[in-house]
Amino acid sequence: MLIPGLVSVTFRALSVPEVVALARECGVWAVEWGGDIHVPLNDLAAARDARQRCADAGLTTSSYGSYYRAGTTDPAEWDAVLATAVELGAPQIRVWAGTTGSATTSPAQRAAVVDAIRTAAVAAETAGVRVALEYHPDTLTDTLESATRLFAEIGHGSVVPYWQPGGAQDVSDAVEEVRTLLPMLTTAHVFSWGPGGWSDRLPLAAREDLWLPVLRELGRDGVDRYALLEFVTGDSPDAFRADAATLLGWLSSVTA
Repeated sequence: MLIPGLVSVTFRALSVPEVVALARECGVWAVEWGGDIHVPLNDLAAARDARQRCADAGLTTSSYGSYYRAGTTDPAEWDAVLATAVELGAPQIRVWAGTTGSATTSPAQRAAVVDAIRTAAVAAETAGVRVALEYHPDTLTDTLESATRLFAEIGHGSVVPYWQPGGAQDVSDAVEEVRTLLPMLTTAHVFSWGPGGWSDRLPLAAREDLWLPVLRELGRDGVDRYALLEFVTGDSPDAFRADAATLLGWLSSVTA
């Protein structure tokens, strides 16, 4: 089952109650709470508040969107990241696989990232939380080859992948990436970009050619996964409303 939701950093200008209200209004079911604005690191009161507001609205927390950069962030910070996620009730923590792309990362730097992720996963597993690696440029998940190699190097079952498309991404490449990352893939960040990437945001419907086959692939095995909207045009709630309607329509069609 594909669970629609949103990434809270899409709306950094909105408060937690406003994000919850928008999610509920638009019929999505889950929120990835960002660790920069809405649920700051080690702010356990904010984590409890977000968790309760979600529960009251019938929403679930998909993940804690941390900015922990494995191999770069002080490892001592992980305890606070994990404590915040646990208070939030998040089943997984989004983590970044370093700060450099795979082509420019030295073997020693790569080993440091691997060790940091594995160490974080051991601690998180004790708390019943998974470590989810952001699929992102300028990290060690910037290519499918590097990402799959990274998971093999880490060798820990509680470390799972995210996925998101690149700007103007080829459809067959996207489907191959998703297929390769399954069955461990837990979450897709859902948005449409043109060739300009982050600054070239499109209405979600503009990439129906990409998202319909990707969503079919994500739902093929019947495992619960999150499809979380992000990067709406102009950071606009109205653009989100349109994108949410598009996503819900697609999910209905691919699961019919």
